[in-house]
Amino acid sequence: MAYQTEIISSQPQGTTTYIVTGGGQSSWNSDMCDCCADMEVCLCGTFCPCILACRVAQDFGECLCLPCLPGALVALRTGVRERYRIEGSICCDWVAMDCVALCALCQLARELKTRN
Repeated sequence: MAYQTEIISSQPQGTTTYIVTGGGQSSWNSDMCDCCADMEVCLCGTFCPCILACRVAQDFGECLCLPCLPGALVALRTGVRERYRIEGSICCDWVAMDCVALCALCQLARELKTRN
């Protein structure tokens, strides 16, 4: 009884589907320095930034404890930017959250308040 094996010389090719939706990018609804545009957010960001960060995470649909993780606010800002197709880059998100964190956090809160 002879044993024959079938030799496979190439891998099967998968199919890739790309879905392109909608137009271009939008911009932030408020500037980073428009902190006084919403006094509730401004006061919370000034005196209780940890509470504001937790509220922003919850409004975005993430766990309340997310802001306690190192680098999570950069990821949160990037997530907001990606979800709402706001122009910018991860590098810009990092610089904003590292250099002017309270202003950037207030901007995130105002953005989510406007869009939700």
